[in-house]
Amino acid sequence: MISAQAPVKENGGAEPSAVAYVLRARALTKTYGEGASAVHALKGVDLDLRPGEFVVILGPSGSGKSTLLNILGGLDTATSGQVLFNGLDITAADTSALTKYRRDRVGFVFQFYNLIASLTAEENVALVTEIARAPIPPAKALALVGLGPRAHHFPAELSGGEQQRVAIARAIAKSPELLLCDEPTGALDSETGVTVLEALDRVNRELGAATAVITHNAGIAAMADRVISMRDGQIAEDHANATRVPPREISW
Repeated sequence: MISAQAPVKENGGAEPSAVAYVLRARALTKTYGEGASAVHALKGVDLDLRPGEFVVILGPSGSGKSTLLNILGGLDTATSGQVLFNGLDITAADTSALTKYRRDRVGFVFQFYNLIASLTAEENVALVTEIARAPIPPAKALALVGLGPRAHHFPAELSGGEQQRVAIARAIAKSPELLLCDEPTGALDSETGVTVLEALDRVNRELGAATAVITHNAGIAAMADRVISMRDGQIAEDHANATRVPPREISW
């Protein structure tokens, strides 16, 4: 089960409240393999995400971005360290509790859309709403990403950007508190990518889910509340933007 306990400060003392944060990660490490061949994907990462915050995580391949996102989302487990979601320790969770966490609390968007070809856009989204604790109607989720008129089209009848927006609608239809996006524009051209980023921006502002987007594209950073740069399994820089630039105005 997921256990509740007070978040831990870096100095070992108890934090008085976790209300200001959706998620807090402390001293996360992830090591693959053993001995001389071991790969240290994360090396003591600390990270906070606030409600409604839009965070962009930058870094080259191998910097630990995807590993970090997978651990935060409960898709992978850390070698050591702690992840607290609204004060609940997901690093101490068993398989059943992690499944519930992923199903009820976290929305995922990946580079590849993973839509079911034999189902319409609306039916693809409905797969999530049938098991969610507090679902958004599929038609409303599609409308939020600008695809209301395309609800009854099959994936083969949609462009790449439209398919990615269906994937976003599917992710948000469960009303997640946390939306994690791994290279959501990586397979798209710049114009299509901007359309997808506009959908993510609108969803973040209207639904208030804490949103983390990992990308190689430094231009996307301008649309974030906060930008985190990773290098060699560590956070090299963490800074806040004075303002969020609309996706249509960023330099791709």
